[in-house]
Amino acid sequence: MLDSLNLLSVLLIAFAGVAGGAVNALAGGGTLITFPVLTAVGIPPVAASITNTVALSPGYFGATLAQLKDLRGQGRRLKLLLPTGAIGGIVGGLLLLNTTDKVFRELVPFLILMAAGLLAAQDRLRGWLLRRLAQSGRSGLHESWAIPPVFLASIYGGYFGAGLSVIVLAVLGLVLEDTLTRLNGLKQAIALSVNLTAAIFFLFSGQVVWLAAIVMAVGALIGGSLGGRLAGRIKPSSLRRIVVIVGVMVGVIYLVRG
Repeated sequence: MLDSLNLLSVLLIAFAGVAGGAVNALAGGGTLITFPVLTAVGIPPVAASITNTVALSPGYFGATLAQLKDLRGQGRRLKLLLPTGAIGGIVGGLLLLNTTDKVFRELVPFLILMAAGLLAAQDRLRGWLLRRLAQSGRSGLHESWAIPPVFLASIYGGYFGAGLSVIVLAVLGLVLEDTLTRLNGLKQAIALSVNLTAAIFFLFSGQVVWLAAIVMAVGALIGGSLGGRLAGRIKPSSLRRIVVIVGVMVGVIYLVRG
């Protein structure tokens, strides 16, 4: 696979990494950009998903570090849900490694369209969570009730991952009573656990296209830095709409091409 990556392919991967990193920093949904580019340059779908996870996983560190203050006082939740996310990420990774390229290629358009739909609903979801948290006078369910749905979401995260943050935030908002800021911080930590564990697991799979992964990781780090500087100048909702449109177009193309 390395031999098929010519200079143009490497440049496309680098550009996708920068764009995906910036989009993740500003609005989320970077995988809807990076994954299609990896398959477009000739990387098989399963290897592309694995490479994408490895390449983008360092970016979750920065986002989690930026929200460390929101995790204060959530030690019990972290002890319960971080291992849950890690185990789910490994299970999802195992499922991906045991999925043939043919089957995964058939699933890809539906995974992309689902991720685009989740991204499109993100603002409405946040609004619903804010209203629910403001109106609720209950202390919430016990943290352990979050384990089963977080585990299922984490399996999806290890398998494909696009839209994982939206799913986890929805789950946490349904089960736990807290401010949206603190739940968002907890969501970020869980997403880091899922992606980092899956990435480490994939390191030993033999399916990481290292040239692509390294180039994309560097690009994503640059893009994340640029996205951080552009925050406040670009409306996340406007950028999210563009990413959703691109995701839907890509999903339809995959669906038509079969």
